[in-house]
Amino acid sequence: MHGAVLLDEKGDVVRPALIWCDQRTEPQSRELAETIGTDRIIQLTSNPPLTNFTLTKLLWVRENEPALWSRARHLLLPKDYVRYRLTGECAIDVADASGTLLLDVAAREWSAGMLRYAAIDRQMLPTLHESPAVCGNVSAAGAKATGIPAGTPVVAGAGDQAAGAVGMGIVRPGAVSVTIGTSGVVFAATDRPALDPRGRLHTFCHAIPGRWHVMGVTQAAGLSLRWFRDRFGAGADDGRDAYERLVEEASTAGAGAEGLFWLPYLMGERTPHLDPGARAALVGLAASHTRAHVVRAILEGVAFSLKDSFTIFDEMSVPVERIRLGGGGARSALWRQIQADVYGREVETVESEEGAAYGAAILAGVGAGNWSTVEEACRQAVRTKEKTAPNEESAAILSRNYLTYRRLYPALRAALTAEAPPSTKPV
Repeated sequence: MHGAVLLDEKGDVVRPALIWCDQRTEPQSRELAETIGTDRIIQLTSNPPLTNFTLTKLLWVRENEPALWSRARHLLLPKDYVRYRLTGECAIDVADASGTLLLDVAAREWSAGMLRYAAIDRQMLPTLHESPAVCGNVSAAGAKATGIPAGTPVVAGAGDQAAGAVGMGIVRPGAVSVTIGTSGVVFAATDRPALDPRGRLHTFCHAIPGRWHVMGVTQAAGLSLRWFRDRFGAGADDGRDAYERLVEEASTAGAGAEGLFWLPYLMGERTPHLDPGARAALVGLAASHTRAHVVRAILEGVAFSLKDSFTIFDEMSVPVERIRLGGGGARSALWRQIQADVYGREVETVESEEGAAYGAAILAGVGAGNWSTVEEACRQAVRTKEKTAPNEESAAILSRNYLTYRRLYPALRAALTAEAPPSTKPV
């Protein structure tokens, strides 16, 4: 999602793609906010200007690599470049296009206003399609490269989050998914383009025609655990997966990690802070804490960050009736229990663990006519596997800790950005 693949007039790649988590575009995001106005951008696209979105990456190339920009004739997102190589078609689905900051999300069409403000040529943009729609066929060149028969229909598909929601059956209002991969995403289906006026949540088109979704994002969810593993190891190697060893160790620490808190802002943060300069922190360390407490604090801190999205859902009256977990975080019984305790709700997993790939297959099945609608397909193909209820005692501890967690970011941000008093000289 959000990555910028620029092609020249011959269809050759102009430069390596700037991917979703590339933070170099903070000046371009700030410029959009100052020149167009964040409120106006939200009116036009349902979302604020953020470093992650594709438009900011186009502006960065235009400003910093003018020779390369002068060659650019087409914009594609990464998965759409794969489609281009398969079919020769420049196409995109409305769900993924929602993250470009160039789509009128409410109308499900390119925003003439944003194109005009940003001076982006409409001819650069791919053709829009609904996710289950057939948008091309495998070409002779695509067939030769892949072995897929020429003429095979290719469906528009979706970005990983919208496709993953389909794969988990998040198709109607009230259904919410929480996916922990590198990033973490809380995804709620809606029947209208629900807006957070402060822009803390993304409002995108769903992969289902006539539906939208709101989405909160934690930049470094699973990445927090991977960062710890890569920097500090995972204990003695006994042949098991490193994450399994870490989580088992964390299970020996009690709920609340004895007052230890992790702020998972290793790559800035989107929801709810919209702050690419946010920094991670481990707060409350004492000599009595062990590595188990640190890992447990990381698991809880990620869940607290994801709970921020549920807090905003409450403000917006977005219904939450069922929570389904996905991604690598859903494979851990401890992390499932921590999430149930932090959210204060029962959570469940589904039989298929393939997530976005499974959802993409469902969309392809609808496009090929195997089902008439995405909803019908999900009713038949998505089944609940396991449910985890919150532990009353642990949930009470984590509910109190969440209030403390919410106070830490403002304090840390103030400490890191405050200027030294004039009389203070650096030592």
